[in-house]
Amino acid sequence: MTEARDIDVLILGAGINGAGLFRDLCEQGVTCAIIDKGDFGSGTSAAPSRLIHGGIKYLETGEFSLVAQSTLERNLLLRNAPHYVKPLPTVIPIFSWLKGVSAALRTLFGSTTAPRARGAVLIKLGLAMYDFYGARARVMPRHRLWSRRRALTEIPSLTPRIVAAGTYFDAMVTHPERLVLELVQDGLAANPASVAHNYTSLMQTDGKVLRFQPTDRPPFALRPKIVVNAGGPWIDRVNAQLGLETKFIGGTKGSHILLDHPGLIRALNGRMIYFEADDGRICLVFDYLGRALVGSTDIRAADPETVACDDEEISYFLDSLRSLLPGLTFDQGQVVSCYSGIRPLPRSDGTAAGLISRDHSAPVAEAEDGRDWPVISLVGGKWTTFRGFAEEVCDTVLARLSRPRQISTKDLPIGGGRDFPADPEVWAHQTAAGGRLSTDRLITLLGRYGSTAGTIASSDVGTAPLDPQGAWTEGEIAWIAAHEHVQHLADIVLRRTPLALTGGLTGSLLDRIAGVLGKQQGWTDQRVESELKTTRRELQERHRIDVDG
Repeated sequence: MTEARDIDVLILGAGINGAGLFRDLCEQGVTCAIIDKGDFGSGTSAAPSRLIHGGIKYLETGEFSLVAQSTLERNLLLRNAPHYVKPLPTVIPIFSWLKGVSAALRTLFGSTTAPRARGAVLIKLGLAMYDFYGARARVMPRHRLWSRRRALTEIPSLTPRIVAAGTYFDAMVTHPERLVLELVQDGLAANPASVAHNYTSLMQTDGKVLRFQPTDRPPFALRPKIVVNAGGPWIDRVNAQLGLETKFIGGTKGSHILLDHPGLIRALNGRMIYFEADDGRICLVFDYLGRALVGSTDIRAADPETVACDDEEISYFLDSLRSLLPGLTFDQGQVVSCYSGIRPLPRSDGTAAGLISRDHSAPVAEAEDGRDWPVISLVGGKWTTFRGFAEEVCDTVLARLSRPRQISTKDLPIGGGRDFPADPEVWAHQTAAGGRLSTDRLITLLGRYGSTAGTIASSDVGTAPLDPQGAWTEGEIAWIAAHEHVQHLADIVLRRTPLALTGGLTGSLLDRIAGVLGKQQGWTDQRVESELKTTRRELQERHRIDVDG
């Protein structure tokens, strides 16, 4: 039987919350293991609206402390991850002047039904409060109110039913799955004694030792002092494996679609429209890497293993866009991909799905007879606040280990955000002067990898392009395969790159990427064919992507 290794903290689940905690603990010199049954960041963390936002709608439910934390964390991420987190000017179409005030007051004081028809007075008040809460570490302009004429001049295809529009700034994350990976890599760099394993299943525990089985490596065992359950929507299932019966999660399904719609991209002009659909639900649309990302639904659901965007949701999005932008046409043929995930929200029976709190908590099941370690469950939370949530839990863990905090992550750059050039154009020209890559290619790599682009560029020189446009090369894919914990073809096309979701993946390109990966990993021809088959099936079933269509 495999001898168990003693460690300080075991984190089960490598989504954004688990990865954020792993980095923070490793920075404090704590020896950790982070383990996921799938790929890093492959669950709910791969299915966000790709926004880094302060949560303006949480003002309606009176979650002012959450808005304060979210706006601060948004501002910090703009500084600490400038390669992936970008300012996003936002427009809110307004359809009345006074509606919604009484409904908002009822919601504020505990109503479990969502308000509708938020008028100009209510939105103006909300934006002013949003500016107030976002003042700490401010990096973006304050809100403004557009007249109806100004709004229709800026966005001519917008419905003439509006009376005004509010404008403010939030932020977007271009590569959320990569940001999760970089947090894990930062943790490993900060404490080389720590370990990270993807595609590794918890097989059994006797309350002292936990035994794991990776998919293609020998089994191993760990003896932790503390276990953290960062399983997201799987939290209650993971706790059951640990011998605990919990009912922490009451998640909701959030689906999104991406459209190939140049006219819509031109109309948006770099802005997000954050709008109220005809049924009162909040939707959004913005330019995501050249595609129009539309989201999101908020439907109670429980099974993260099978969640997928359905026909009804796609029709809902398209109908909402037709109502918002009657000057443009929308149809199913414009949909290039879709994705869906279960938000790991706290159990909250009887409350409208959109009003379930996005705040977080970390309940502790203390050690007891038959189990030597306490279990801390990371419940709820939102993408934007992962660092603050990690800091809170890290301080709890440090107190239990009688260890001091050595460094704050508040101003700590993430991955390729470290030493990110203030002027990418200048950096690209300086780097190109001594190499054989064009400035355009270097700027592309900088957007994909941040300051790591310089290292990747050396692997990229002289390698063959994989697609007719030359956007992807053998050298770049081989570098990813060698340095980024890749175990499957889907890891590259769905998470290490945005190729699949943005519609840039063809059957021939998928074949070429599989060839490069197979060569780098030493796969047999049979393994390559198996990976291609499995990936095609996942793309079709989970994302409605037919690369051969």
